[in-house]
Amino acid sequence: MWGTIADFVLKNRLRLLVLLAIALVFAGFEASRIELSYEYTRAIPTDNPKYIAYQNFRKKFGDDGNLLVMGIQTSNLFSKDFFNDYLQLNQDLKKVRGVEQVLSIPEAIILVRSDNTQKLTPKPLFSSAFRSQQKLDSAKNAFENQPFYRNLLYNPATGAYLSAIHVNKDLMNTAARTEVVGRIVELGDAFGEAHHIQMHYSGLPLIRTNMATKVATEMKWFLLGSVLLSALILLLFFRSFSTMILSLTVVIIGVVFSLATMHLFGYKITLLNALIPPLIVVIGIPNCIYFLNKYHTSFKDTGEKKKALQEMIRKMGIVTLFCNIAAAIGFGVFAFTKSAVLREFGVVAGINIMLLFFISIVLLPSVLSYLPDPKLRHMKYLTNRWLTSLLDRLEDWTLHHKSVIYTTTVLVLIVSIAGIFRLRSEGFILDDLPKTDPVYADLKFFENNFKGVMPLEILIDTKRKNGLRASPLVTFGKIDQLSSFIDSSPVMAKPLSIVEGLKFVRQAYYHNDSSDYALPNEFDLSFLAPYLNVKNDSASQSNNVTKLANSFIDSNRQTTRISVNMADVGSLRLPSILGSINKRASQLFDSTKYSVELTGTTVTFLEGSAFIIHGLQQSILWAFALIAVCMIYLFRSFRILICSLLPNVIPLIITAGVMGWAGVPLKPSTVLVFSIALGIAIDITIRFLVNYKQDQQKGEPVRDAVIRTIHSTGISIIYTSLVLIAGFIIFCFSGFGGTQALGWLTSLTLVMATFTNLLFLPALLITIGRKSKK
Repeated sequence: MWGTIADFVLKNRLRLLVLLAIALVFAGFEASRIELSYEYTRAIPTDNPKYIAYQNFRKKFGDDGNLLVMGIQTSNLFSKDFFNDYLQLNQDLKKVRGVEQVLSIPEAIILVRSDNTQKLTPKPLFSSAFRSQQKLDSAKNAFENQPFYRNLLYNPATGAYLSAIHVNKDLMNTAARTEVVGRIVELGDAFGEAHHIQMHYSGLPLIRTNMATKVATEMKWFLLGSVLLSALILLLFFRSFSTMILSLTVVIIGVVFSLATMHLFGYKITLLNALIPPLIVVIGIPNCIYFLNKYHTSFKDTGEKKKALQEMIRKMGIVTLFCNIAAAIGFGVFAFTKSAVLREFGVVAGINIMLLFFISIVLLPSVLSYLPDPKLRHMKYLTNRWLTSLLDRLEDWTLHHKSVIYTTTVLVLIVSIAGIFRLRSEGFILDDLPKTDPVYADLKFFENNFKGVMPLEILIDTKRKNGLRASPLVTFGKIDQLSSFIDSSPVMAKPLSIVEGLKFVRQAYYHNDSSDYALPNEFDLSFLAPYLNVKNDSASQSNNVTKLANSFIDSNRQTTRISVNMADVGSLRLPSILGSINKRASQLFDSTKYSVELTGTTVTFLEGSAFIIHGLQQSILWAFALIAVCMIYLFRSFRILICSLLPNVIPLIITAGVMGWAGVPLKPSTVLVFSIALGIAIDITIRFLVNYKQDQQKGEPVRDAVIRTIHSTGISIIYTSLVLIAGFIIFCFSGFGGTQALGWLTSLTLVMATFTNLLFLPALLITIGRKSKK
């Protein structure tokens, strides 16, 4: 069959090249329309209860992830010139396109009681620039007399101050978010530079924008780096510019097709699928090396280009096809998960790894047929003395030191398995950013001064319409107790709820005496009732009090919420913290009358992280099962199946053991390594075993077939392993911890796979071959 395919490709080479060119033009047009993703791709499926609960919350109360915070730490805030500039900064921030509201000290109000109208009127404390320090000091005293703002907008113990900037959620899901966030940071930095203080920024809008920008930048650099590194290795290997350019053309076409596939499927570039273009380069180059290696070997034997090209397709076609199928399985199994982010990655990677095969088998022989015959210097690598010596040593170890190979393997496995028991699963929302990154450092500033900025929402449902109006003091009293419990935690900030608003109103009724900042009792309510309808006489004011009250109670007066910001404590501690909240809530709220549910970005992160890890673990099993089916089909031997899987299971166990001993946690970015590494490493095994079977079918004894295979495939295996390892090492220079882990862990796995396939596998084949004869 492959002889017929070879004849077809060479006979119709021009037509095939024209078709490929047309497909490339179309793919290029589609690739040019690809966009960046400016929102977190759903890590959990849409039918997951946690996801449904979060979407229901968003429908009732809006998005919880559109708050950007700006912080400073100074003892001079209430100095006249400093504060006036801070006031102007606040005004400038409100003018930025997409900014809907700014909550900060310059926006602080008090409620003024009017007995004539029986209304509470909002009055700004800092309405305009101050001309005297005395007036500013008076406003400052009035502000600090309001417990509502304490530990919400400022921390009196550390001298830290916070501005909360609400941005439009629709704008945040477009490319315009970069401009909006950039303008906010620009205004803040200008203020900080003028007053020689450090500015701090955090919040999900900034984090997402920062990560999206980094993804776009890294994808370009990694793609360029992988192409240049591949070009260098190819040039050193083949010593031919035409061969180098031809191989690069294969992978560049593959990259264009991968980007086009993303757009055609309606996907956008995310942190995960941004890895696909450089991965296509890394995986595509070995295809070229194996094809060209066979072409040069056949040309050296026959001296005829046409026969060499036919032999290249006939011998390497089936090998490369199954290698690409195995690699596509390693990536494509992610498509079987319910996680959107993994599914997109698996679909695009799996499809385009298979497309690489068709690009290679069409482009390489077709173009080579038009190029001049290879020269002796182009084939010099076939007789490389260093590699020949290395292969001789591998042969010697395989024949005479099998017991050492087996013993060493067993000892390494024992140590690795011990390391596996030390593995722990833990992830953080900012897991992928290094601790030196300004975004990470600023997050720690807000955690140290305000206990964090990660949103957590607690919904309290009375299970009936207007349920909050029935026995409100009982319900609000329970909410206050739960809020006090939350506030006592060192990793959760001061909770904000309708209860804090009622305390604010009570204090205003009693002429803003801070000692009266407490939840109204039945006696208070009889006097407060006429005043609870807050009046806003100023047209320039946006009535933040009314907005605040409405944002914490749904339209049916059935459900209220408690909003909490918390530290990025990680997936290991988070379940116990959420569990303690649930436990306290169950003690306070009768389950027959109330239902309490925790949701928000923090909860969906935890669920998504656990879901992705579970999905990745399943994908590894799927990868093993599907690759095993391919091995059975290809070799029709259960014995060969065992021989093919063992050399690839061992490197995975070693990598997992190294992770355990090195303290690398199991998280989405590290679990991803195993399926990818398995799909790529199995290529080496397939190429070795196919050549071994071809030699054995000629009637050679097992021992001679193994030795011949070591020498015939060893050179190309070593070179392709170097390309793959070097390609993944590039990812170690990433600014994302997950990408770094993918780089060095996959490289480690491939190094181990190269050793097991060139030492353990040959020794195993000889051992099994002897036993089968007996």
